[in-house]
Amino acid sequence: MKLPVAQEVAALQRLTTRQLQAKFAELCDEATFSSNRTWLVKRIAWRMQALAEGGLSERARRRAAELANDADLRLAAPRTPRAPTSHRPPPQRQHVNHHLPIPGTVLIRPYKGQTLQVKVLAEGFEFEGQVYGSLSAVARAVTGSHCNGFLFFHLTANGGNP
Repeated sequence: MKLPVAQEVAALQRLTTRQLQAKFAELCDEATFSSNRTWLVKRIAWRMQALAEGGLSERARRRAAELANDADLRLAAPRTPRAPTSHRPPPQRQHVNHHLPIPGTVLIRPYKGQTLQVKVLAEGFEFEGQVYGSLSAVARAVTGSHCNGFLFFHLTANGGNP
């Protein structure tokens, strides 16, 4: 009698990487050179569940095939670098902090009964007519002590408000 899928999946954690590679080859009918245990366990567990409970529906398979046909996939990187189309030097990239909102954005933060407004500039931040080099400098001017400017103004990693 076979073990239930949940017990088989739990048993995968006790296998060595070589054993996982062999199990992968047995279940998927293809060899793998991956030695990433987490990936192997996930792939084997998915395959075990698909075999036990059925895989994707026919409709899902057709939709996946449609998406794959529409995708422009590059299977390998270009072998040689592309030649420049002109003799102009490549444009210099500007240093852009992707954690900040775009210049011109006004950050609004209520603080101790006041509404603070800080305008994001291309080079710094404007607060009450004065330009500061960082959000932390603005927060220090407001609070009188060191603060992380991103946290003080409730900015997330992608530059938006929560």
